[in-house]
Amino acid sequence: MKYFTKEVRIGIAAIIALCVLIYGINYLKGIHLFKPTSYFYVKFQNINGLTKSSPVYADGFRVGIVRELYYDYDRPGNVVAEIDVEPDLRIPKGSSAELAAEMLGGVRMNLLLANNPRERYQTGDTIPGGLNSGMMGEVGELVPQLKQMLPKLDSIMASLNTLLADPAIPATLHNIESLTAHLSATSGQLQTLMSNDIPQLTGKLNTIGDNFVTISGNLKEIDYAAAMQKVDSTLANVKMITDKLGRKDNTVGLLLNDPTLYNNLNATTANAASLLEDLRLHPKRYVHFSLFGKKDK
Repeated sequence: MKYFTKEVRIGIAAIIALCVLIYGINYLKGIHLFKPTSYFYVKFQNINGLTKSSPVYADGFRVGIVRELYYDYDRPGNVVAEIDVEPDLRIPKGSSAELAAEMLGGVRMNLLLANNPRERYQTGDTIPGGLNSGMMGEVGELVPQLKQMLPKLDSIMASLNTLLADPAIPATLHNIESLTAHLSATSGQLQTLMSNDIPQLTGKLNTIGDNFVTISGNLKEIDYAAAMQKVDSTLANVKMITDKLGRKDNTVGLLLNDPTLYNNLNATTANAASLLEDLRLHPKRYVHFSLFGKKDK
């Protein structure tokens, strides 16, 4: 027991405390010292602020962390990130990694897994990486276009200033104000018309509609078959009379179709006319007046 002196016990406690401290710090960083992992290398040209212990995601799920960062001094412009991922993660050949900025200002790595069920990266292989600039990158791409648009915007602003300085603009605005007032008055008149005349017109239309309904009901009650039979009977009688008028086997037909009556009437008319003429010329032949009575011949 002479080996476990007070100083030795203090040293062992200090070593244990140091080990616990190291394990705790790594655990807080997401590094599990006693958990088996697989490591890969990812090559970037710009890590955009990526740091050690940054998270690594695949399909939105955290699968590992960035263990270490190396700068390739032999080929400047290249940075290699060593990542530790879960040993069950299978990274197919053709996959890549990209860096994306987080909302709070950090950077995380996303593994873009390819669809290749036959081949996969082995532990220690190098995976190509790239940078996802996100919204800021899109804004950076728009900057040159905005620079090209600035002269055009200046020209448009100058044209607007010239247009606004035209004295016709206030007059046009005044006319628009007058037109608005007239439209307001017209709207009031239309409102009055809608509130007074339209209901009356609607009532009249309703009355007319009711009359049409009544007439329709009356027409519906008419016996059209009996009426058509009467019309047919009347037409048959008219046709019979017309046929009789065209024949000579009846009195009316003889009067209309026999020329003898016409000739006799003409002869009678001529004789009457001759008699009247003779009466006018020789009245004494037909009329005798005597104050003393008639003499015997």
